Amino acid sequence: MSEFIKHECGVVLIRLRKPRSYYKNSNYGLQILYQMMEKMRNRGQDGAGMASIKLHPQPGVPYLYRHRSVANQAIQDIFDHIYNSQHQHQLLQLNEDDLPYSGELLLGHLRYGTFGKNGIESCHPFKRSNNWLSRSLVLAGNFNLTNVDELFQQLVELGQHPVERADTVTVLEKIGHFLDRENDRLFKHFKDQKLTNEAISVQIQTHLDLASVLQESSKKWDGGFVMSGLIGHGDAFVFRDAHGIRPAYYYVDEDIIVAASERPVIQTVLNVSQDTIHELPPGQALLIKKDGTFKCEVILPAAERQACSFERIYFSRGNDTDIYQERKALGRHLAHQVWDAVKHQLQNTVFSFIPNTAELAFYGMVQELEKLAHQQHSEARIRVEKLIYKDAKLRTFITDQAQRDDLVNLVYDITYGVVKPHQDTVVVMDDSIVRGTTLKRSILRIIDRLQPKKIIIVSSAPQIRYPDCYGIDMAELSRFIAFEAAIALTRERGQAKTLDHLHQLAQLELLKPKTEQINIVQALYAPFNDAEISNKIAELVKPKELQAELEIIYQTIPGLHASCPNHTGDWYFSGCYPTPGGTKVCNQAFVNFMEGKGGRAY
Repeated sequence: MSEFIKHECGVVLIRLRKPRSYYKNSNYGLQILYQMMEKMRNRGQDGAGMASIKLHPQPGVPYLYRHRSVANQAIQDIFDHIYNSQHQHQLLQLNEDDLPYSGELLLGHLRYGTFGKNGIESCHPFKRSNNWLSRSLVLAGNFNLTNVDELFQQLVELGQHPVERADTVTVLEKIGHFLDRENDRLFKHFKDQKLTNEAISVQIQTHLDLASVLQESSKKWDGGFVMSGLIGHGDAFVFRDAHGIRPAYYYVDEDIIVAASERPVIQTVLNVSQDTIHELPPGQALLIKKDGTFKCEVILPAAERQACSFERIYFSRGNDTDIYQERKALGRHLAHQVWDAVKHQLQNTVFSFIPNTAELAFYGMVQELEKLAHQQHSEARIRVEKLIYKDAKLRTFITDQAQRDDLVNLVYDITYGVVKPHQDTVVVMDDSIVRGTTLKRSILRIIDRLQPKKIIIVSSAPQIRYPDCYGIDMAELSRFIAFEAAIALTRERGQAKTLDHLHQLAQLELLKPKTEQINIVQALYAPFNDAEISNKIAELVKPKELQAELEIIYQTIPGLHASCPNHTGDWYFSGCYPTPGGTKVCNQAFVNFMEGKGGRAY
């Protein structure tokens, strides 16, 4: 999207199923981890982290390693540290099997922070260390939970004294508590059989029931998640939420088990075919035992599938077979609206796109327009041009906001000489429009330099109307141009009292249990059709000095569902949240807006 919002996070879990001596070199697992993290770096540029565990460690020898970074090139920084550590180890002529970080079990994480600071303390993986291997836990995830305060209070009621309210720490301690309980249960069981403590440790590692730990831990979780974890003795898991909101895929052969947030990353790095890669079913966990055996087991009953549609529109890599076709379909579903908007005058229309993530939808739109032209027996060709460039090298040290705003206009550049002044219409495809600020401050102004008769901005996503609380950094209603448009229309029509009434209703909803709440914000949009909202958005983002006529065309929700039939999670467009916590967050966000409070609502 031309406007910056933060991606989902990315996770990678690797289990080598053979001794390290079997592979090309002792760093085979690290090399796979590095390549996969680099392939998914679009999913997290606030920081990165990794952890590795060596199986069958000798007492007194380190077995769990972790390193995290918030450097500009965090992945490279991490692996530079790893290889420097290994080089120092080799200079000391120590045992090759004891190379730091070179374990059979590895976990990588790429962070896009949706809340809190971007310091090293916020980077995954998080760890909970213990001298008992089967009690040590490393956790990383792609998730947001809506009820962290509730989970925090549960920890207090269990007798703990948590020192942080961060969702990752809360989840770590929740899983850790039930991991301890499972260890205690098994210890008592084997102690009753008169085994020695050393023998009991071995038996616990063999019989630890990780599925029951996750079932007990996740009973009250409300949100979208893929949780990945390592247990110190060598068990591991990847666990997906019941609605399948966050994505997870895995691959298994005789040599390796790999799980990741995106399918083509596994395909490319391991050079395997798509049909050998499996999607982790919603509500299930991929459970890997220390001995390398694995299974998928139901942890939470599967609920209605609500996989995130923004993954398909923007976040995930477009080289996935299905995503490639889905993005083109998004463009095809917009072609008829565009055809009518340009009044069939292809000879006087220039088509382009921004940013690169809109390219596939653009191809789909152009191909469908060509079909429409053929059906209308038009001989005009589709005029496709590379009109807009983003100058990624442009940086500014200026801190004064007014001057900084002026420089925003220079972030993008334009191709001169391809638009006929005062005659051509320029159609630009974007993947989504969130706040509208980049359009107003930069893109529309530089397109207007070409003196087009009309500018049409086409969004491959529907209007973003509601906050997200499952992973995307879209948490405040005031930051959505569609919400701003609905507020403006309500006031223009003399219905300002309606806002006060909705405010009171939202406050009353928040007094109810979250399972009984309804989304009050949907009533704000109900009096207006999509075209009215779109027209008002065009008014709001149009710079005062713009000479060209401006129109904005959005994808429809039916068009979205037809294009991405297996990813129907559309709460940011429709307000239909898959979990009760989402509805509660939306009501709270509206109350916050009416009361002038900033920050996210959960």
